[in-house]
Amino acid sequence: MKCLRIYATPDGESHFAEIHLPTTKVAVHPDVVPFDVTASYPASRVRITHIPAGMREVSWHTVPEPVLTVRLDGPVDYETSEGERRHVTAGSFVLVEDTHGKGHLSRHSPQAQTVIWISLPEGPQLPS
Repeated sequence: MKCLRIYATPDGESHFAEIHLPTTKVAVHPDVVPFDVTASYPASRVRITHIPAGMREVSWHTVPEPVLTVRLDGPVDYETSEGERRHVTAGSFVLVEDTHGKGHLSRHSPQAQTVIWISLPEGPQLPS
């Protein structure tokens, strides 16, 4: 399963990467085709955030700990410190791990949005 990642290098610059969250087939319900399911990741808290209509841009910022964001509605454009931009649509999730450095910029649509933030203090611990 693909996931956009925002991370910082030791020099404080933020970057994007496409990462792959490994999945396995799991029979979740009897008589139903198995689902693709990722590993379980330890989470310290879950927050549901309502971003009000008209909030266009959030200035440069970092996150206090790795966060998996799940966009329920509304798009956002992210920008890294080196000027690269990515458009993220509703239904997408982004692993935000730039806990130090210059951070990233968020540009929101004019409509209100709802985002689930899942704090992953240890990150997703992906295979190398």
